Amino acid sequence: MFRNKIILIILIGLFVLPMQKLFAQDSTKTKKGKWEWGWDIKEFGEWIHWGKKMPTISLNYGFTDIEHKKITDPFAAANLIELKLGHTTRKTNRYAENILKYDFRYLYIGKISSGLTGGSIGQNQLGTNTWRFGIARSSGYGYKAGNAAVILYYTYSFDWSRVDFNNAVTDPQVQNTINRFDDSFRFGSSSEGGIRIVATSLITLDAGYERSIIFERHLFWKWAGSALIEAVSQGLLDSFIQEIFKSSPAAGPVVNFLLKNALSYGLYELRQEKMNWPFASAPPLSFDSFKFGATFTF
Repeated sequence: MFRNKIILIILIGLFVLPMQKLFAQDSTKTKKGKWEWGWDIKEFGEWIHWGKKMPTISLNYGFTDIEHKKITDPFAAANLIELKLGHTTRKTNRYAENILKYDFRYLYIGKISSGLTGGSIGQNQLGTNTWRFGIARSSGYGYKAGNAAVILYYTYSFDWSRVDFNNAVTDPQVQNTINRFDDSFRFGSSSEGGIRIVATSLITLDAGYERSIIFERHLFWKWAGSALIEAVSQGLLDSFIQEIFKSSPAAGPVVNFLLKNALSYGLYELRQEKMNWPFASAPPLSFDSFKFGATFTF
């Protein structure tokens, strides 16, 4: 999956970089004398007053690999279906008229199941059936031309998942680990990076890669410490990315996509051993998914 992630990022970068010239018209135009804070009362209000945004429905399908460091039995392949309901905001970036700022905040419900693959589960494989729901924010920047646009995004979500294991294992230690997740709702988090192609004002085509972890139990203070490290790191990146937009607006969407998703990917790698890295904690149950879908914005 590491190679797949790197390949996806490179392909998206190669696809979008040439489009800077295609969409560039007046990319050097800026609004002088105005300053916008990265986090302000107006942005906080956007979380609350969803009714002011464009209603949005998104449908996704995908392919998922499941892993746990202490579960040695192989997991059966699983597929994913997902429904998202929320509101979208699209604004022109203040540093360039052809750059679009994108924000999608939503609730979602989804299913990840071995049964969705249409195939049979191998004799030594672990079949799973997972229902999950959560709240998420997807944001990014893109290049626009009329009603069409290409958007590169980063998503972070808080999730609650119920995993049902379809069969038992012979190793008692492995079974004990499975029992900590089986048939119970567990808290977790996810991050996703990808590309959205706005075909019309109504229809957007999506493709992304998601990393999700489920905690065997929620240790609030350790989780809060780990989450704070990520939030501060992402905030520092936001400040740096704004400097990129000021000096080279056309490069901003690509730099934002690469840096924010690279940071998130690195932190999720560190959490494979310790779910609340850097604090001592058990490994999580991990889901890596390639997702494709369509989004309808009204």
